[in-house]
Amino acid sequence: MKRHRSRGQSLVEFALVLPVFLLILMGIVDFGMAVYKFNGVSQAAREIARVTSVHPCAGATPCAPGTPPSAETTTVVNIQKGLIPGLTSPTFACVDSTGQPVPPSDPCDFSKDSVQVTVTAPYRPMTPILGSLVQWTMKGSSSAQLQ
Repeated sequence: MKRHRSRGQSLVEFALVLPVFLLILMGIVDFGMAVYKFNGVSQAAREIARVTSVHPCAGATPCAPGTPPSAETTTVVNIQKGLIPGLTSPTFACVDSTGQPVPPSDPCDFSKDSVQVTVTAPYRPMTPILGSLVQWTMKGSSSAQLQ
């Protein structure tokens, strides 16, 4: 008789501990996925900045404000959008050697300026409680010397 009761007790204890264990496990997986996505967004910004520094614009050189990106940059942006779900279109800015933005009225100076690229992507955790309450925006920014 005693043995039969202890089996029921184990089942009740397991039923009480299982939801807590699964919540912790899902939280660990969510944290890993968030780090992975953050690294992906940062790498996308670096890759786009690298290509844009070599192939800055589709129009005349130096690039005038509002000039569309080159075909090479557009190709890399499309590849990165395929790799990272929800990746936004990048914003480009020309920055001088001190890191200050160059006014939009001035073209980038290829001898001393850099291109700065910023991209974002949303991340929503898959853990049931956390996923319904929170959404984070992962932001990546990188700059590269114009060549």
